[in-house]
Amino acid sequence: MLLGLTAVTSATALVLGLLSWTPEPLEPARPLTLAEGERLAAVRVTNLRDLRAGVRVTAGTDAARIELVGWVDWSRSLLYLDVGGPGAGAERGLLQRAGPVLVIRPDPAAVPTPAPPPLVPPADRWRLHRLAPGASLAPVLDLLLGLAADRPDPTQTTPGSAARWIARDTAAGGPVDVLQAPLPTGTPPAASTTPGNTPPGSTTSGNTAAPTPDTGSAGSEPDGQSRYWLDQDARLHKLVTRLPGVGPVTVLLNRVDRPTLRPVDALGGRPGLPRALTAAEQRRLDRLPARLRAQGGATVTVTGPTGTDTNLRGTGWLSWTARTAYLSVADLGVPDRRTLLRRDTAGLARADLPAAAAGGGTAEVPGQPPLPPPAAAWRVSRSGGDDLNLLVDAALAAGSVGQRGATVRVREDVTAGRTVDVVELGPAAARLRYWIDRDGSLRRLELHTDAKAWAQLDLHTTVVPRLAPVPRPTPIPRPTNGRPGAR
Repeated sequence: MLLGLTAVTSATALVLGLLSWTPEPLEPARPLTLAEGERLAAVRVTNLRDLRAGVRVTAGTDAARIELVGWVDWSRSLLYLDVGGPGAGAERGLLQRAGPVLVIRPDPAAVPTPAPPPLVPPADRWRLHRLAPGASLAPVLDLLLGLAADRPDPTQTTPGSAARWIARDTAAGGPVDVLQAPLPTGTPPAASTTPGNTPPGSTTSGNTAAPTPDTGSAGSEPDGQSRYWLDQDARLHKLVTRLPGVGPVTVLLNRVDRPTLRPVDALGGRPGLPRALTAAEQRRLDRLPARLRAQGGATVTVTGPTGTDTNLRGTGWLSWTARTAYLSVADLGVPDRRTLLRRDTAGLARADLPAAAAGGGTAEVPGQPPLPPPAAAWRVSRSGGDDLNLLVDAALAAGSVGQRGATVRVREDVTAGRTVDVVELGPAAARLRYWIDRDGSLRRLELHTDAKAWAQLDLHTTVVPRLAPVPRPTPIPRPTNGRPGAR
């Protein structure tokens, strides 16, 4: 009976306490203190110092909403993201951006909800991409890269400043302050907020650490200012803003998910530590022409991001003994057409044909060019200055003359299961990279194209078939002047 009476008394006291409890009132918004203003001013410097972070972004609303998951490397101005959401459009799939150069690996069949990309990006199907005018993805990517700077922003603690302290919250297990202020100079300008259209609330998913949203007004922005979730070390954990043409944008940063990112081949491949060539590396480079002539020839595959609207794929043969190359080249933007290209000592010849008449295959993996070359409307010239012709010319020249000029070893790499030294040479306007294995064989040649990307020509030593000349057009008889005896 005593135990029962004690239980009833405790329960009654608990109920009365709950009925009489009232939550503590939220602290009112106020101007920033000097310490808070200095933390806000140091956000972008802190990001640059921390190098990298995991990101999860939601931008836009309803059918136009895009979702991004991946990483940002502020130290190299590099993004690596999986793009999803109902508004992803042609960009659905994987995306990398290095500075102004954007490449995508589209996957229209991908699930709508993105997932973290693989740390080692797939090697195939990447292409240079131009975002459509007014695309909402462009300002979001600019915002992510604009969150780093090498010097603090102005401190917003002057009288009349719009910067405000809003609320307290928690992020990644620690306390944060929610501050309201305009986006810093160098990031896309925030759009004004219209009544009744507030940014989405913050929820965490996957392994992205994110702050818990406050139940008060911290998640809204009634006067169009951006909201920053900052810890005591000036680390940004969450940003809520609005961008013109996009709408509400929520950026969640995972400060502990910061792996070293690897750019794809079109962006130059993984970073290295450039240095001068060793004596052994220099000997392999010097002996390269003689070794290529001894090998005779190779099959070649071309991956050529030569422009944001021109992504070339090609296959064919190259003979160093005959100083001749013959390829079938596809443009991913025109999948049902091929360009046959033949380069020899007489000059350059091209012919445009339907895919079936030029070796078939797919635009991503064209078939070998037909032998003998078909009768077609071949266009003959002594030379060509486009990136593809420069790459083929460089591959042919590698078997006849030694390399001149300053050289630097960029890094060690692997291709086709062989360890290679990546050696760069040439002027800044036409840089070349030779991938030379430890046996002295050339495995790949790369050219820095006018589109600021890298095109690749991969070589596999083989017995090359006889590359017959292309049918030359019949000379047109010269007209006579009509005089007797004129010939």
